[in-house]
Amino acid sequence: MKIRYMYQLLASHLGVSILALLLLGLLFVNFVEEFVYQDKVDELTAYGEDILTDLETGSSPASLSPYSEVLRVQNINFSVFDNDGRVLYPEAGSFPNPQLTDEEWSRIQNGELVEETRDAGRFDQTVSLVVLPFFENGDFSGGVLLVSPISSSAEIIAQINQYLLYTALIALAGALLLSYLMSRFHVSRIQRLRSATSSIAEGNYDVDVPSSDFDEIGELASDFQEMAADLKRSNAEIESLENRRRQFIADVSHEMRTPLTTIKGVIGGLESGMIEEEQKEKGLRLINEETKRLIRLVNENLDYERIRSNQLVLQKEQVQLEEVFEIIKEHLITQAEEKQNRIIIEAEPHVTVNADYDRLTQILMNITKNSIQFTEKGTVWLRAREEETETVVEIEDTGEGIDPEKIKTIWRRFYKADISRANVTFGEFGLGLSIVKRLVELHDGTIEVKSEKGRGTIFIVRFPK
Repeated sequence: MKIRYMYQLLASHLGVSILALLLLGLLFVNFVEEFVYQDKVDELTAYGEDILTDLETGSSPASLSPYSEVLRVQNINFSVFDNDGRVLYPEAGSFPNPQLTDEEWSRIQNGELVEETRDAGRFDQTVSLVVLPFFENGDFSGGVLLVSPISSSAEIIAQINQYLLYTALIALAGALLLSYLMSRFHVSRIQRLRSATSSIAEGNYDVDVPSSDFDEIGELASDFQEMAADLKRSNAEIESLENRRRQFIADVSHEMRTPLTTIKGVIGGLESGMIEEEQKEKGLRLINEETKRLIRLVNENLDYERIRSNQLVLQKEQVQLEEVFEIIKEHLITQAEEKQNRIIIEAEPHVTVNADYDRLTQILMNITKNSIQFTEKGTVWLRAREEETETVVEIEDTGEGIDPEKIKTIWRRFYKADISRANVTFGEFGLGLSIVKRLVELHDGTIEVKSEKGRGTIFIVRFPK
């Protein structure tokens, strides 16, 4: 059976309210009864002490008539008895015998006060009873008995209980109203969350759920809002990634088609004898270059997947950067000269870095290739220096530079620097710099780019010592 949450809240609130009112009511009623009856006993005790004072001054029991008149108005009766229990005042027979128990006689003979807030066994009605001992010259001479029916006290208690009942009913009605309002308030907040959840399930991430730090529901709403924003960003990233993936597949297909078409054409020409003998060597060299191009493309994709899935294990050692720079210069000097560029090395022999030699070379080679690729008749500097806690490598060029708004996007896996430039790419189809960044991170390092359009670019790589 389905029970709405609002009714569950109402039931729990009312249950707690009723239980609290019941317990407090019982405690209060008991307290009031004890207070009223004890107050009556204290009143009887005070009158009894006044009577004893008169008796101790030598007054005879017959002189106590004024007390009798005053106390009768207040529905209080008293008697004076001797040490044998005989009533001395009022006249014998006009007041019932006190009928004290042996224990009570023993107590008053020892000078103790006997009190009974509600006594129902000695008289024809329930009364409050007080017995005070009377001593003459240190000897027990009797006592004073005061009684008062509890009916007057019961009437007071009944009236108080009636007021208490009215108060409890008003409080219960107020608790019901407050519980209803609070339940509606909390349920409406939960319903807003439920509505937002349905919107997200339908693919609409533009939800606005009021949040606060007031309680857990407010914190849940805040967390939900953050989750919705994260989902929106993730969805946008997925869509962007999917678009880049499609573009990448299209680019790779195009780039692979070109060398494969070339290879197929040359092989067909060789087979058919259409290529002259003096051109065969050139054709074979072309096949070799196009094959290398395809292998490089495949290897970069394999490298990226190995890095992404954490399958790459680094073999770190102390590597002399000047030596690495010399190797890179030697490999790329021909490419640099074709664009009339100079490669300048600025590194002291003692500058080293703790890194995987092959991967460090891959990082610096890839960045240097890009610098040469976008520099004409300029200079490419390979620098290295040691600082207090890290080794800094800088590769700077005087080339075309990068638009500031595009700097953050060059690390994307499928990013292309400029499609209009004959499909020239940063790091072969946008994979190179993405691999560079992941390799630097695997070395616990950082990489940043500073560039100004038309004035060159500098890549700064920092490796911890």
